[in-house]
Amino acid sequence: MNRISHLFETKKSSILSIFFTAGYPKLEDTAIVLKALQSRGIDMVEVGIPFSDPMADGPVIQSASTQALRNGMTLSHLFEQLEAIRDGVHIPVILMGYLNPIIQFGFESFCVACVKAGVAGMIIPDLPFADYMLSYKSIADKYDLKMIMLITPETSDERIRQIDAHTDGFIYMVSSASTTGAQSDFNDCKLEYFRRVEALGLRNPRMVGFGISNKQTFDSACSYAAGGIIGSRFVTLLDETASPLEAITRLRSDIFF
Repeated sequence: MNRISHLFETKKSSILSIFFTAGYPKLEDTAIVLKALQSRGIDMVEVGIPFSDPMADGPVIQSASTQALRNGMTLSHLFEQLEAIRDGVHIPVILMGYLNPIIQFGFESFCVACVKAGVAGMIIPDLPFADYMLSYKSIADKYDLKMIMLITPETSDERIRQIDAHTDGFIYMVSSASTTGAQSDFNDCKLEYFRRVEALGLRNPRMVGFGISNKQTFDSACSYAAGGIIGSRFVTLLDETASPLEAITRLRSDIFF
């Protein structure tokens, strides 16, 4: 069974997923960070593929992506890193990246490499849903890779239902239409968006991302979804602390104190 599917079948709430950028802070830190997250009980990990124009990302992740590229990170090297540790990683690993480098790699080749590296799914923020249905869905399904689609407060109920009907794994609820970045709390408009989506009775579980950085925002996400995704805050802690273990320990204390 796909590891994403297994996670959501066995754990229904308070799921914590962490995003970090491959090759950051140093080129060979990818495996170190991933192992640290697993050792601290993180449920799922999103590994960011560095890209020169990450339009959905805020300044923290943009800076990490730029540094990773300067370090020499490439998609091929990322797959080599993940394949080398796949036998020791048991939590779901998702690759999050933009369409351009994936197309250059070749989408089916990308899927084959994901399977070899133990990757369970992918998030491609700039892949239109119509293009996914026309050109990508059948290939991803062939390799049992979950294509996780994003929705925002501006996504219509009709489009949300279409995404729910034609994807599985989970639906990524972007908390706002802005870029990634830590927030101290969610305002009434965002909470109303969470309630609107919850009322749709979707078949797929949902995860909330963009803006989760503390106990208040994580608890709010968990009230309306299966859990939350934290990226910018963890990447910041990676930069501030001496080790990935210290970074995730500090983050967990902020979330679960």
